[in-house]
Amino acid sequence: MTTEQGRQYLVFGASGAQGGAVARNLVERGHPVRGFAHQGTESADPAVSLVTGDLADPDAVREAFAGVTHAAVTLPLVYDADTVAGYARNIADAARQAGVQQIVYNSNTCIPDDITPYPAYETRRAAEAILAESGVPFVVLRPPVYLENLFNPGVGGALVNQNVLAYPLPADRRVAWVSHDDLAAAMVAALDRPDLVGRSVQFGGGEVLTGPELAAIFSDVLGRPISYLQLEVDAFQEGLAFALGAEAAAGVSGIYRWVGQEAGRDLFDLDPATLPKVLNVTPTPVADWVAARPWQQFSQGEQSGRS
Repeated sequence: MTTEQGRQYLVFGASGAQGGAVARNLVERGHPVRGFAHQGTESADPAVSLVTGDLADPDAVREAFAGVTHAAVTLPLVYDADTVAGYARNIADAARQAGVQQIVYNSNTCIPDDITPYPAYETRRAAEAILAESGVPFVVLRPPVYLENLFNPGVGGALVNQNVLAYPLPADRRVAWVSHDDLAAAMVAALDRPDLVGRSVQFGGGEVLTGPELAAIFSDVLGRPISYLQLEVDAFQEGLAFALGAEAAAGVSGIYRWVGQEAGRDLFDLDPATLPKVLNVTPTPVADWVAARPWQQFSQGEQSGRS
């Protein structure tokens, strides 16, 4: 068995928000980290040895796995079924050839038990199946919605300038919001848990909140009344398209279309004990996460001053 000192970690999506948090966590623990990212991107951490390539290129993926013992996989926001299946096959084949000891796969979202018409779920379900068939020891982590989704000009602008927390979920949906840092801690913990191989773990943060309950936390932290507003998914998708492009925005929006239906209402209503009990990770309190963010940067006055 490879010793702790002999490990080499590979993080897919290391230049992105989720994969970057995983790479950062590993670096902070003193581990050697190789990152794989799309061509033209750079690592935010100089301690990460970044290799660039395309997940659709089997040779590039195979080269990235050279000497790797453990891998953390987060797929990009791509929702074409054939493309994602190709990504998963390339990762599975390369990992098997390299003799990787364990993969932790971040599915990007919880996965419904039933088949849905939304590629955001079904492409990730298919990727899980491909990894399962590969014979490579792997663990699947299925997080719900990220707190970082709230820290952007769209949500932050309405929050700071209008005292409204607008998000594309019905007000009564209970959500175990989780931070990127907690996701990263969970993935790193799972990399060292051979007893979890073959399992799919759906987990969230330590608080399961409705929209108004989340708004109340913002009210307490920011010191002013904040109300919750259900944003129409079509409007959300339109705004997201400016940042991600039309195809990715449509894919992401499918997550919320499903949860907005009766069949999907409980998808993000997760046991808050899973993260500490199964993965030994203490969730970040939502209030602490809110307090640590510079929300004022979204104020109209601040934006005018920078223009």
